[in-house]
Amino acid sequence: MNLRENVKAILNYQPFDHLPVVMFGYWEETLEKWIAEGHLQPEDAAAIADGSPADQAVQKKLGFDFNWSPSVCPSNSLFPCFEPKIVEERADGSQIVFTSEGVLEMVKPGIVSIPVEVGHTLTDRASWEKEYLPRLQFQTERIPTQFLENLKNNPPSDMPLGLHCSSLIGTTRNWLGVEGLSYLYADDPDLYKEIADTVGELAYKVTEAVLNIFPHFDYIHFWEDICFKNGPLVIPSVYEELIAPHYQRITQLAASYGITIASLDCDGCIDKLVPIWLEHGVNTMFPIEVGTWNASIAPWRQQYGRQIRGVGGMNKNVFACDYAAVDKEIQRLRPLIEMGGYIPCPDHRIPPDAKFEVVQYYCDKMQNLHF
Repeated sequence: MNLRENVKAILNYQPFDHLPVVMFGYWEETLEKWIAEGHLQPEDAAAIADGSPADQAVQKKLGFDFNWSPSVCPSNSLFPCFEPKIVEERADGSQIVFTSEGVLEMVKPGIVSIPVEVGHTLTDRASWEKEYLPRLQFQTERIPTQFLENLKNNPPSDMPLGLHCSSLIGTTRNWLGVEGLSYLYADDPDLYKEIADTVGELAYKVTEAVLNIFPHFDYIHFWEDICFKNGPLVIPSVYEELIAPHYQRITQLAASYGITIASLDCDGCIDKLVPIWLEHGVNTMFPIEVGTWNASIAPWRQQYGRQIRGVGGMNKNVFACDYAAVDKEIQRLRPLIEMGGYIPCPDHRIPPDAKFEVVQYYCDKMQNLHF
């Protein structure tokens, strides 16, 4: 079995002959450190992006098989995006930046965490209709037609193929901010629903257009990041009523093309949203952050059975430790793998404290696991 076949077999609870060793990228500072230590060359990290040739070259040096990132990412959000610009330079070196999503952020030098939001373009119906609604209409220019035609003529024999099917609430959270999204449901529920329906309809049309050209994907994928360490950033009942039906339309569309794996990227403690996703066709959780809440597929499997799958759940913090810590982590993961329907992956991007040789050791041990 090749890599694609093994991925589909595992996530469909079928026999497999090799466990793929999967990752999900690195912090930029991680690559800079590894270059300074002599493990990588500057060109290795130049213009690196998930799934790019540069990314694949670094994966190979470490021992990973592939990046759990969709191979095809059509334009299924703002089109065109806003023009980014620096609005203000401050005496302390910080900047106020207007982003491609229409958000004002304060960026501080040397700080690589999430920027502070200081203003939003989307605040009410008038700004929605003027600035966002026109940017969320379907156009054929959103579809990477030539790339899909090339895939049709020269399909990859080994690398798993994923299709990004948009974000149905995460990008809306970006445009409004967490506070703005929360207040909008109370202040203007009709606008909240209109935004959700517009985003969902665009995601469906883009997915449909892609699958009409090239339907041979191994999985579809959504991005949300709508939870934090204590749970969802949106009321689950609201999520189920207004957002979930759009997942169902898209997952049913994918299933009509034989694509049965629907993956969703959401950080944080997702437990209260898991049953909603499962009910509406999203069956593969990613990245299952170990975090302070010790996320694991095990209790979900106990609760939901083989309906649920997972990619992730490997505690990336062990990369800052030693080989013994890696061995202990693999020992923890092994019974989860043996349950089926689960592929370990570092639970988000590999951080700067990771030791190159420890990551290599992890990959080598995982490549040689037998079941």
